[in-house]
Amino acid sequence: MSAVTVRARSGPRDLRWLQVVAPLAVGVIVLGAWQFLVSVVGVSEYLLPSPASIAEQFVAFFPSIVQASGITGLNALIGLVGGSLIGVLLAALASRWSPIDGMTAPVVASLAVIPIVALAPVLNTMFGADSQFSRQFIAGLASFVPVFLNTLRGFRQTRAVHRDLMTAYAASSGQVLRTVTLPTARPFIFTGIRIASSLAVISALVAEYFGGPRGGLGGLISTSAASSAYARAWAYVVASIVLGLLFYVATLALERLATRHGSPS
Repeated sequence: MSAVTVRARSGPRDLRWLQVVAPLAVGVIVLGAWQFLVSVVGVSEYLLPSPASIAEQFVAFFPSIVQASGITGLNALIGLVGGSLIGVLLAALASRWSPIDGMTAPVVASLAVIPIVALAPVLNTMFGADSQFSRQFIAGLASFVPVFLNTLRGFRQTRAVHRDLMTAYAASSGQVLRTVTLPTARPFIFTGIRIASSLAVISALVAEYFGGPRGGLGGLISTSAASSAYARAWAYVVASIVLGLLFYVATLALERLATRHGSPS
């Protein structure tokens, strides 16, 4: 076996290790520089709490962080599932009938620019201070737009010749959707869901920040910052980042699972 062949076979494996080690190295460097700024340079903890202080608060309030993450995560999950289902269904209708496409285009464009910071207090007032529905609705609204746009683009990737071939075989609309349209649109659908997963968490956090029932990460960040417990607020921010990453990884794993089962053997 030649040296070139050995190098070619070991290349992808080395690259895979590099993809893991490089982000970790960057993270360690950033945290080290951050700690240096606070401990040596003398940046005030009022302005920038040190990573050590944030880690200490994270451990001290870990039960509260877990409980708050569960509340925010559930709100984001309900919004993500609901917004994604409505987005896929509406995109399927818009791709099939032009009048629906024409009607939904300006509506989706309007929904995409709605400011959450203005909508959250209004919905909290409408549905009451003890209801989580406003957070779930806002997460669903944020999820709907990318799922709809990506799914609609995916449905439009189906070639006319493939549809004509299915028509020649006297296939029903459901058969065309199941065997041609959905397999073609699947990567676009999951791309939209992957984007929406992070947006759902962010939107739920922002909605919690602007009132409503306490207990979620957004509300605890607001409360901690208001009481000048900045290290604790940063600990909740770290938990929010972890929650967003979990949503992203979960949707990525779901996409790979669906692609593996949907690909021909």
